Amino acid sequence: MDSELEEFVQQYHRTLEAVVKGDPAPQERVWSRRDDVTLANPLGPPARGWTEVSSSLRHAVSQLSDGEVLALERISAYSSGDLAYVLEIERFRVKVGGAREPAPSSLRVTTIFRREEDGWKVLHRHADPVSTPRPIESVVDE
Repeated sequence: MDSELEEFVQQYHRTLEAVVKGDPAPQERVWSRRDDVTLANPLGPPARGWTEVSSSLRHAVSQLSDGEVLALERISAYSSGDLAYVLEIERFRVKVGGAREPAPSSLRVTTIFRREEDGWKVLHRHADPVSTPRPIESVVDE
């Protein structure tokens, strides 16, 4: 990745510190506002378009508090022209829901970035809690 993109990815990573403390505002600032923006987080169905994405993001972040980012483990990254992605494991200690104490948490995250007129933006984020091997039966709906 070129230095401009890498700096944006680092800026995006810094927004996670606010997310785990329950503040969505810094992260909202790095997202695209175009109609094709999408978010798939573990707390609900995929969201499309800025209105849905913002609502889904705010709902997810409202469930978090008193957290800290422990590690961001990059698995892969690629960029070509105006598109790029990173695949990472995000590790936190965070209070989730009504928990009394912060607990370890990890997410497997794919983030897609797009260069727009005013610089790089997040186009898509998919996060799920699968960061370790699981049995095949875990994919069956019950």
